[in-house]
This record gives sequence, structure tokens and C-alpha cells, in this order.
Amino acid sequence: MTESSPAGAGVAYASGPGRWILLTTILGSGLASLDASVVGVALPTIGRELHVDLAALQGVVNGYTLTLAGLLLLGGGLGDRFGRRRVFQVGVVWFALASLLCGLAPDAPVLVAARALQGVGAALLTPGSLAVLHAAFRAEDRSRAVGAWSGLGGVAVAVGPFLGGWILGVGSWRWLFLINLPVAVVVVLVSSRHVPESRAPHVDGRLDVLGALTITATLAALTYGLVEGPGRGWSSAAVLGSLLAAVLLFGAFLLREARARNPLLPLGLFRRRQFSAVNAVTFVVYAALGGTFFLLPVVLQTAVGYSPLAAGTSLLPVTVVMLLLSSRSGALAARRGPRLQLSAGPLIAGAGLLLLTRLDASGSYPTQVLPAVLVFGLGLAVTVAPLTSTALDAAPDAQAGIASATNTVVARTAGLVAVAVLPAAAGISGDDYLRPVALLGGFHAAVVIAAIVCAAGGVLAALTLRTGAGTDTDQSEAPAPHEMSCALDAPPLRRGGR
Repeated sequence: MTESSPAGAGVAYASGPGRWILLTTILGSGLASLDASVVGVALPTIGRELHVDLAALQGVVNGYTLTLAGLLLLGGGLGDRFGRRRVFQVGVVWFALASLLCGLAPDAPVLVAARALQGVGAALLTPGSLAVLHAAFRAEDRSRAVGAWSGLGGVAVAVGPFLGGWILGVGSWRWLFLINLPVAVVVVLVSSRHVPESRAPHVDGRLDVLGALTITATLAALTYGLVEGPGRGWSSAAVLGSLLAAVLLFGAFLLREARARNPLLPLGLFRRRQFSAVNAVTFVVYAALGGTFFLLPVVLQTAVGYSPLAAGTSLLPVTVVMLLLSSRSGALAARRGPRLQLSAGPLIAGAGLLLLTRLDASGSYPTQVLPAVLVFGLGLAVTVAPLTSTALDAAPDAQAGIASATNTVVARTAGLVAVAVLPAAAGISGDDYLRPVALLGGFHAAVVIAAIVCAAGGVLAALTLRTGAGTDTDQSEAPAPHEMSCALDAPPLRRGGR
């Protein structure tokens, strides 16, 4: 959630204080994004050392995503109310302590619980990262500051799998979490000295804590039911009870948001056709993305024989292509409207996923892996920036922040569901991730499913999105008392070129 400053007020980009603020926010948000990207490469090693099945590895990934997605909007509200720097620092410290617990975890249940605690810390620090940046810099320098923050943050995500593979090659998977501690100390010390405190003006009403807890419980019940269904049986009391609880809790969440004076998620946003459509496309595309990138590093190591370092390095072209092309894609969507790119991009990404069906035990990188990740990266580069900007443009100016944060939560929730569902849908369960032949066969089925889902996102965009850019103007919406900018996807602060 951000507040505007008069032109000339705030810190200049090309100044010492400005550089310190950039360093702090980049390192802070990098903690959350880097940690999420390095863990995927370590999953086979974690599974072997802790002697756990696929469901436990799903918990390692989803424990983090669940609390992050469920509490992200609440984290932004806390920063607005109690001070963005303060809540940002609390999130960093919380994240570091949870990382310590992850690194010392004696077994899988403790590791999953610690990952959930990490997600709570990330939900506090990630909204604050961009909000601190926006509040601190003067208006004419904010775009440059956000561009630097976004670009360098993207580099952190890009090197994540490579860094994770390198650490696994020279040490233990536990160091993937323990390296967060010195970084957190630097962030807290630098932010205490160089980052000014800020709050949103005229914040009133109670925080919707009940709404945040209800949606988090909804995601937890849904995830448990989807993960346990293949093993326990879909007709078992535990699975049916969990899925029924998810439905009831989600209904309670919608009822709460409809009646709350200061709702966590203003449901009126979804009366806007463009906003609802782009979030539906986001869910479908990010489901394909999340499910594939959960399985691919595991397959490359277990079924093909890549080292953790080689597996991590093999995925770098996806991020490189996105870094090179995403800004151009966003600019094109701003000029021509998003429908063409959001229709074509998922189809291209789906084609890249289908190319992964050529992967066999030989694992030839130039002929089997590289073409697939390049095409897939191209599809994401065409898609991701227009998704974010369209979600922003589809909402009133006063609700742009909550719109971008909602889009981020939708993307994270899609990944959460896909990690739970895709392995089971492809017939991968139990200890299959340790058996190369079974895993590779299941992976081929999984990428076909993911490709179909991704392509369906393109068809959905073609059928539901308007050709022109901009907001829906035929439906009024009361301005929100404040707005939130989410730091996960680095949404632009200026909408539609205005």
C-alpha cells in the first residue's frame, strides 16, 4: 500500500541515501524470492536424507506458499498501519529465525512447519519492500528506482537454481537456509540506519485479520485434501472432510469480505470483467508453471542423472529470456492492448512444455532440454508482464495496489494447487521420485497436462479479454481508503503509460 508524495519530495535516485534504500529493499525481497527458487533444486537431496515420500516434498514447497499467499494482503495492511519499515524489519527477522529452524530441522514435519513460518515472514517483508521504495523516493525518480529494484531482483531469481546447485555440490542442503541469516542481519542494520519510516495517511477501521485467517485455513484444508487424496483414497473421511472444510471456509471468507467495513479483498473488483478475466488467465498459466517447475528439477536429477548444479544451471535460459524480453512485451501490451499477447503467450509456453516430452534417460541438454526451456521462456516473456499490467489497469486508480496484490495471490495459489494436483494427475506418488523409470514416465504425462492447461489459458484470454487497454469504465467502484503494492512481481507504478 503506497502513498504519494509531492513532486520533489523524498529521496533522489542518484544519491547516497537512494542507493542504501535500493540495497535494503533488493536484499529484503531477494531473501524471499531467492529462497523459493533454490529449494526446488534441493528437493531430491532433502527427500533422500530425510527418508520421505513425495507428499512430504510437496509440503516443503506448499508450506511456504500457503502462508505467503494467505497472509500477503494482511502484511501490507500491517505496514500501512504500524510503519512500513518496522513491519518490513519484523518480517526479515521472522524469516531469518524460520530459516534457522529450517536449517536445523531434524525431520520432515519440523521442516514443513518451519517453511510455513518462513512464509509468514515473507508475507510481512515482501509487501513492505516495494512500499518502502515507493514512499521513500521522490515522485519523478520512482520509476527508475522500481526498474532497478525489479531488474536486480530478477537477477536474484535467475541465479537461485544455480546457487542452490552450487551449495549442494560443496555442502549440505541445510546451508540453503542458513545463508539467509547473515543477509538478514545486513538488511536490518542498513534499514535501521538509512530507510525512513512511513505510514499510509488516514488509515482507519480494523484490519481484516479474520479474513486473512479464513483464507489461509481454506488453502490449508484444500492443499491437505489434494495431497492426501491419492494415498488415502478420495473417498476417505480425512480427504472428504478436508475438501468439504475448504469449501465451507471459502464460503465463510466470501461472506466475511462482503460484509466487512474494511475488507481484505474488495469483492467488487471482480464485477469488472477485465479484472476477473485476467485473474482467471493468471491462475491457469501459473498453475502450469508451478507444477512443471516443481517436477522438472527433480526429474533432471533423479531420472536423467544431472547434478544439482547442472539441474539448476539448465533452467537459467528461462529467466534470461524473460529478463531480455519482458519489458518490451509490457510496452507492446500498453500500446496495443493485452489480448493478443495473453492469447499467444500461453500457447507458446505450452509448446515449450510439450517439447519436454522428448526428455529421456540420456538427458541431452542441447537437443532435449535447451529448446524446451527457450520456447517456454519465450512464452512466459510474452505473457507475464501483460498479465501484471492488465490486472493493474483493470482496476480503478485508487485500487491499483490491491489489484496487483490480488493478482500475485492468485498466481501463488495456482502454484500451490498445481504442486498438490499435477503429480497425482500424472500418476506420480509415494517414492516414485526416487525411481527413474516411473518418474520419467509420469513426468511426460505431467507436462502434457501442463501444456494443455497452459494453452487453455491462451484460449481463455482470447475469449474473455477486451482488445483495448485500460480499465473498465462502465462499472463504478468506490475508492479504497488505501492501496497496496505487492513486491513479488514488481508491478509498475505508472499505469498504462499515464
